[in-house]
Amino acid sequence: MADDTPGGAGRVLELLYFDGCPGHERLAPTLRELASRHGVELAQRRIDTPAEAQQARFLGSPTVRVDGVDVEPGARERSDFGLKCRLYRCGGEQRDVPPREWIERALRR
Repeated sequence: MADDTPGGAGRVLELLYFDGCPGHERLAPTLRELASRHGVELAQRRIDTPAEAQQARFLGSPTVRVDGVDVEPGARERSDFGLKCRLYRCGGEQRDVPPREWIERALRR
């Protein structure tokens, strides 16, 4: 069921990853649920090469974007693109997936 989030139609929740990433595999069901609830498309994009990582501005796996904007605050200032596992810093701890709150906040924008 879709919620009444403004601009829901045509919006995209995107998951960028590389094969074998445990964070990607664990995060995918949460993103499917959030995409359904917010009435947005879920797109998954596998990154295979360093050149693709640079072109996609891929900060590591998993990367989550809403309408092309990374859910991590401050991600726009980063330039450490590449094929690597990504760590998210939140509340004094490191995680291999972004906090659900960040994703939900981005979906509400």
